[in-house]
Amino acid sequence: MDELKYEPVSHNHKAFLKNAQKRKGFSKAYNDLEEEYTLVREMLSARSKSGLTQEAVAELMGTTKSAVSRLESAGKHAPSLTTLKKYAQAVGCHLKIKFIPKSGSAKHTTGCVKQRAG
Repeated sequence: MDELKYEPVSHNHKAFLKNAQKRKGFSKAYNDLEEEYTLVREMLSARSKSGLTQEAVAELMGTTKSAVSRLESAGKHAPSLTTLKKYAQAVGCHLKIKFIPKSGSAKHTTGCVKQRAG
């Protein structure tokens, strides 16, 4: 059997967003899922750079192609930290998670460390 080679499909995200912004309610729905879309873009970028197919990532993770496909779909699935670590390892990356303080947030913070100028 011939070995499958990953060939990414061309996608102009900026053009897609510009066109989609015209639809009623799109901007709010998109903004509500900002973190999910960011995660998916990072995952797809990492997989693309590794040159792996979803099938190859699934094999390395010990799961199925459909499970990897769900992981790479924003808003449909909330993966566990363990799953994200397995995905990162499969595509040859380290997982890094950080909390970033909201700009103009109140003095009361919950675990976010604010850097002080000085």
